[in-house]
Amino acid sequence: MLSTNYVGVIGAGRCSEEIYELSREVGRGIAQMGWVLVCGGLGGVMEGAARGCAEAGGLTVGLLPGMERAAANPFIRIAMPTGLGEGRNFLIVRASDVLIAVAGGYGTLSEIGLALKTGKPVIGLETWKYIEGIQHVDTAEEAVGKAGYFLSKGLS
Repeated sequence: MLSTNYVGVIGAGRCSEEIYELSREVGRGIAQMGWVLVCGGLGGVMEGAARGCAEAGGLTVGLLPGMERAAANPFIRIAMPTGLGEGRNFLIVRASDVLIAVAGGYGTLSEIGLALKTGKPVIGLETWKYIEGIQHVDTAEEAVGKAGYFLSKGLS
């Protein structure tokens, strides 16, 4: 049976190897919980999370900024071209029950802002500090655990 819990992983399209591996751990945890991973479908944090999820047998959905499915990273199982550029960030937020922000730049910041504005929980891992509403954690395991807390309480 397909999970009804969709967890968005947001972060930059380019990142350090350390952040990539951290995202991969988050993705692995999402798969182990039986949740669906939603992301922007490209490289960096998105690829790391999708890779970890796919390697653990999970389902990955990529909402792509352009019109080509082939632009998705190789770990995206369901590639959805939007043609919306950065506007697809709103779709990622809306498609997710809870979001985990891993590091990231201004695109990630826009997703965090949209999520908080629409009442979606945001868990932060090595991401924007000092933004009211982000639930900061220190490890991938804590991020997945916090996501589970929000999902179990229906706070998404």
